[in-house]
Amino acid sequence: MKRKIKRIYLDYAATTPVDPQVIRAMLPYFSEKFGNTMSLHSFGQEAKQALEESREAVASLIKAKPREIIFTASATESNNLALKGIALANQKKGRHIIISKIEHPCILETAKWLKTQGFKITKLPVNRYGLINLNDLKKTTKKDTILVSIIHASNEIGTIQPIEEIGRTCKEKGVYFHTDCAQSFGKVSIDVNKMNIDLLSASSHKMYGPKGAALLFIREGTKIEPILHGGGHEFGLRSSTVNIPAIIGFAKATRICEKEMKKEEKRLTNLRDKLIKGVLENIEGSYLNGHPKKRLPNNTNFWFSFIEGESLVIQLDLHGISASTGSACSSAKLEPSHGLLAIGLKPYEAHGSLRLTLGRWTKEKDINHILKILPKIIKRLRKISPFKKNFEI
Repeated sequence: MKRKIKRIYLDYAATTPVDPQVIRAMLPYFSEKFGNTMSLHSFGQEAKQALEESREAVASLIKAKPREIIFTASATESNNLALKGIALANQKKGRHIIISKIEHPCILETAKWLKTQGFKITKLPVNRYGLINLNDLKKTTKKDTILVSIIHASNEIGTIQPIEEIGRTCKEKGVYFHTDCAQSFGKVSIDVNKMNIDLLSASSHKMYGPKGAALLFIREGTKIEPILHGGGHEFGLRSSTVNIPAIIGFAKATRICEKEMKKEEKRLTNLRDKLIKGVLENIEGSYLNGHPKKRLPNNTNFWFSFIEGESLVIQLDLHGISASTGSACSSAKLEPSHGLLAIGLKPYEAHGSLRLTLGRWTKEKDINHILKILPKIIKRLRKISPFKKNFEI
């Protein structure tokens, strides 16, 4: 009889399982409360009320006004709307946009497209921890700069940027500030007013809600153009029949996170630090990517000398441990991670990376298990490594 392998999920940054409470909240909206929010009859109005209550729930988490929240289908869509919408609406003022070198691919690709439309894109460098330099931002911001978009917390290395200071700089310069909070929303405290954020993207499936729901916070008075045109849903900024079940799930997931965030942040930080310490102390030739403290409570990212990341992920999976060697959106690519290259890693070092991200159902025994398994796998892979034949451990 084949032995059943213990399965441990450590790829919460890629996506999260939907919380059972969220599933229960969603179910009635598939069959009983299925109305279209634009309909005038009772089914439509019931859905409309649920939509507005959901808007209030997600707005509360970031101290925004409900009317400043529009729902989208993904963080990718929210980021596209933020960059393209601001660019199109403000191009008479200027055509310069600032991002960082460690943005999510959907920001980088949107910026790349805007460049083909005549916009000038500046990519700010980061230090070895993945942090931008505020002086670089101040020097780079010119009269024709219309938008700064800096990710709150890296989806790869977990480093948290000084968002409040960035927001303050943008406000002083009279420039819109957008931040991608897909990884940080529901994990760490966010106050759009205190942080001087004008636009913010977040996603449901990164915080125990369903896929297919996301948001874009747009500060009241922000000049922005829609990129989807149709029936005028979401205050005319995002036409499409609203995905009520997914939004209900998103709102429920947000309420749960708001209630448990402080306690969960402390719990995950303790597990994260135990994992980091265990890896660095027990595996020779191991290095932490990202800032040791200014990072998401659930994120660890390492690189191992003389190791090929894809092989490591496959071996871990054979032992029942789900991990990643880059962001889930681009980990199938053979190129080294742009984020890891940006912090100064050489291509062969970036190829030896491993991202282990924790979540709501991660237990201390799971951390103990991977600290037992990982050194053995590393040792085995180094014996057959093409990078160095005679690596001694």
